[in-house]
Amino acid sequence: MNYFRDNINRMEPYTPGEQPQDGGFIKLNTNENPYPPPAAVLRAIKSAVNGSLRLYPDPVATRVRVKAAEVFGVAPEMVLVGNGSDDILSIMMRSFVGEGDAVVFLYPSYGLYQVLTEIQAGQPRAVQYTDDFRLPPDIRQPDAKLTFICSPNNPTGTVISPGEVADLAANSSGIVCVDEAYADFSDTTCLELVHRFDNVIVLRSFSKSFSLAGLRIGLGLAQKSLIGGMMKVKDSYNVERLGIVGAEAALANADRMHANVRKIVRSRRRLTRQLEALGFTVLPSQANFIFARPPMPAGELYEKLKARRILVRYWNRPRISGGIRISIGTPAELEALVGAVGEILESR
Repeated sequence: MNYFRDNINRMEPYTPGEQPQDGGFIKLNTNENPYPPPAAVLRAIKSAVNGSLRLYPDPVATRVRVKAAEVFGVAPEMVLVGNGSDDILSIMMRSFVGEGDAVVFLYPSYGLYQVLTEIQAGQPRAVQYTDDFRLPPDIRQPDAKLTFICSPNNPTGTVISPGEVADLAANSSGIVCVDEAYADFSDTTCLELVHRFDNVIVLRSFSKSFSLAGLRIGLGLAQKSLIGGMMKVKDSYNVERLGIVGAEAALANADRMHANVRKIVRSRRRLTRQLEALGFTVLPSQANFIFARPPMPAGELYEKLKARRILVRYWNRPRISGGIRISIGTPAELEALVGAVGEILESR
């Protein structure tokens, strides 16, 4: 007996990056930060492991909203805290998209946009990036209830300028969401647009730059009218007590995060040069990963690296099947990767 809605039966699920259950892997496939959170963050979380866990958390994560407002230069009422930025994506879908409504996103980009649209029974419209990964003219669709721009883009690491996003927002009757999960590794951000436009939402994540993927914390930043409406839709207690404590402490120690970001950016530049010397074509990245096209079939390289217990991300899909996405790990992990790649290429 099939009990699911037709749209659920038809859809393909989102597939996260592989999380091996046994040890011994160099994991460069899920864009996790290779450096641990600051000691102050860990101390704050440990101190919160006490009898208060019997109590529900603050339903709106007030302390995080106040601290995030200070860090990002907005009012606390302009901040929505979610169980990861994916939670906020889901809240946005339920807030703005009805059955049959158009949701526009770029391809190739984060695959969850399409999945969430299909769950909502919306109409997904994937618009192809230009050959140089710029915004195509047909990203502007008059009937779009929601348009997603991922910048820096996953999986390419490329960015869309704030000016282009501002032009899109000014000419859109629906919501424009700028997914900035990787913005701390970038030279550009669209954050200031939330002050200028009442239809722009900017997302931030604690999973990448803040080294807190395990806590699942994300932020939505927008004008008060949008945040207030989405507050009606979110789950009652969508962020748990330890997540609230960890996020507040992370924001209070943002200088430590920026120090790790600088190390990752230096490693990103070095890895790009090393792979280019081995014959790869590497897209210019402003994220904590690179997208690289090897001088051999990308799927074959992925399998050979996995056999050596090095995980990278590979998709057998149009426009990206010729490359692999490599998360920026520690210098030692990246040296192991480069050494393995060199040996694989020599053996062909």
